[in-house]
Amino acid sequence: MGMSEVYGPADEAESEATIHAALDAGMTLLDIGDFYAMGHNEMLFGRALRGVPRDKYLLSVKFGAQRAPGGQFIGFDTSPNALKTALSYSLKRLNTDYIDIYRPARLDPKAPIEDTVGAIAEMVKAGYVRHIGLSEVGVATIRRAQATHPICDLQIEYSLMTRGVEDEILPVLRQLGIAVTAYGVLSRGLIGSSNPLAGHRGIMPRFQGEALKTNLALVATLETVAKDKGVNVAQLAAAWVLSRGDDIVPLVGARKRTQLADFIAAPDLVLSPADLARIEAAVPATAVAGDRYPAIQMGMLDSERRIAS
Repeated sequence: MGMSEVYGPADEAESEATIHAALDAGMTLLDIGDFYAMGHNEMLFGRALRGVPRDKYLLSVKFGAQRAPGGQFIGFDTSPNALKTALSYSLKRLNTDYIDIYRPARLDPKAPIEDTVGAIAEMVKAGYVRHIGLSEVGVATIRRAQATHPICDLQIEYSLMTRGVEDEILPVLRQLGIAVTAYGVLSRGLIGSSNPLAGHRGIMPRFQGEALKTNLALVATLETVAKDKGVNVAQLAAAWVLSRGDDIVPLVGARKRTQLADFIAAPDLVLSPADLARIEAAVPATAVAGDRYPAIQMGMLDSERRIAS
């Protein structure tokens, strides 16, 4: 996403070089949204991947977010005809015959998840899609989707500073054999950024007023732990997500090769039980201040709807 919008201007040549550096380092999962800058993201990856053997990478594509010509988000449409149209354009922009993982970006309140997943299943049968994923949905939706067609993974925010998935969602995913692709590993730059207010971050509750002061204090404590381990705080945060299980794959938002280097090193960082205890003491889940999205966006997240007791 950051290679196309949200966090300020990006250099396309550097973006392409970063994509190639990631592939060279053994990173094979490339996460894209067809609505990131209204197709720009897919066209960027389509150019960058020309000449790369198709079996050397996996394309994970999100769809469904609707945007006006001025860039405003104007809702979601994951109905069968809409998703088939979106898929057609994604295949063209990405210069590929198939998408490895196709997923609705959010739950569309107008389209039953059975209809959405059922339509993607038709595309699986036709060979245009290999696997079906979900994004930011809750337990009830996960179960209904899985009953319609096997789901390979749920994409959801998961980091030291965002751990709500652990309460209800992660146990159900593990019961059903569904993996997690975890985004927001650095909490949108709260962890490790030299400029935590760049781009759209200022509208996020965690980056405002007293909440920002509280959260940066937590990060400062985490930096002490990282220094003792001889690594930087970004590497430590990524390694912590990796430590959560083999069924959790961190998605990293590096826009430059210099940023990518931190994440390439993270899998080699071994965290002992004592390390994990220090890390979690530095950033207790209950100590983080502010929601992860503004109120209107939080209201769109099916994943934030808790199971009734």
